[in-house]
Amino acid sequence: MTDPRRLIPSVEQILDSPEFEDVLDQHPRALVVRRLREELAAVRRRVGQGAESLAETRDLARYAERVSKRIARASRASLRPLINGTGVVLHTNLGRAPLAPSALDVVEGAKGYLNLEYDLAAGHRGSRYHHCADLLGELTGAEDALVVNNGAAALLLALGTMAAGRHVLVSRGELVEIGGGFRIPEIMESSGARLWEVGSTNRTRLDDYRRALSEVDAALILKVHRSNFRITGFTEEAAVGELAELAREVGIGVLHDLGSGLLVDSDLLGLPPEPRPGGSLAAGVDAVVFSGDKLLGGPQAGILLGSGEWIGRMRRNPLCRALRVDKTTIMALEATLRLYQDPDRAIREIPALALLGAARESLEVRSRALVAALLAEGVRADAVETSSVVGGGTYPGVELPSYGIRVDPGPPGAEGLAAKLRGADPPLVGRIEDGSLWIDLRTVLEWQDPDVFRLLARHHSGR
Repeated sequence: MTDPRRLIPSVEQILDSPEFEDVLDQHPRALVVRRLREELAAVRRRVGQGAESLAETRDLARYAERVSKRIARASRASLRPLINGTGVVLHTNLGRAPLAPSALDVVEGAKGYLNLEYDLAAGHRGSRYHHCADLLGELTGAEDALVVNNGAAALLLALGTMAAGRHVLVSRGELVEIGGGFRIPEIMESSGARLWEVGSTNRTRLDDYRRALSEVDAALILKVHRSNFRITGFTEEAAVGELAELAREVGIGVLHDLGSGLLVDSDLLGLPPEPRPGGSLAAGVDAVVFSGDKLLGGPQAGILLGSGEWIGRMRRNPLCRALRVDKTTIMALEATLRLYQDPDRAIREIPALALLGAARESLEVRSRALVAALLAEGVRADAVETSSVVGGGTYPGVELPSYGIRVDPGPPGAEGLAAKLRGADPPLVGRIEDGSLWIDLRTVLEWQDPDVFRLLARHHSGR
């Protein structure tokens, strides 16, 4: 019996067919051939598995349609804008903080040349590291500032500069995992510094640090803000100011890893108190590190603030070049920081802050309007109270009262509807609870509401 796969049309037969004229007119021939060979390989597999009939393999119009789809999928950007309906504001998997419109406008200038490392006044080479320094100093009171490519890089550079080859005192309760499987001890080891654990998991007093300093020749005390988990109950920890005073007594430095880097009063966002960079510097620490794409609401960056002496040493450290930040990040960060010169404007225009501070009542109004429109299209949905979280390893255990949409998925089921929406344009990512799909409007930017309606109406009804 003849193997049915031998009857599948050849590449030449398909390319020469009238059905393929439009495909070849719209795309380069080499690209069409490559995608056609992929489709033919898939057809042979399906025929071998009995999943495709011989008649289907002879339908040349099907090849044209499938190859066109393959070309479209392959040409689509891998990194795509989407709608976040999960209720996690600083969602690490979804890019953390969305950028402010003014930051995006400024980045448009990167289409031409820039004075990235050129001193326009002097007419010779300058430094990329000075572009945000004055602005960060103005906002936090820091003597000097340095920006590298992320928070972990900032910590690595600070440790490598301030304590390479020497011991660093860290409370056992602050040996955190910062994400992606990376932990403080591992970053410290990579920097060349040597860890010396102090106190216990739940209680580390000032006397524990004092005792450790009598036992080991330490160069630095590292204070790590536990931003991604909480220890409650029988707890105690030394305050930053106490550690700074102790360090001055014995002539060593203090480094404070803040993690998130909130620059506005947390009361303005309706959130619990959070340590801020300016407060740590005022308390006497030598350097502070935090991320740019968390509570700051800017691009991914690692920000170092501190004394002119220490920041200058970090800037001269050869590791700094390996961790340096690129021009678009500097531009977006500077534009974001300028918004903080007016805190009210920052809360309005920096998306992460606006989402965090959004009133539950306004989210309810939007939810009910969307549900009314969906019901008119035959989509079974209702407006529901829910709760959001800050995310990004910040404010653990804090829930933000929110409102959203609960969609009855119908026959596809919640998983099936969620998969359809993830494959839509733009993708819509929600969460599944109790067999329904939930879209939390706290994390949906208001201008995306029409897209939420369109996607739910189309994919729920099968249109």
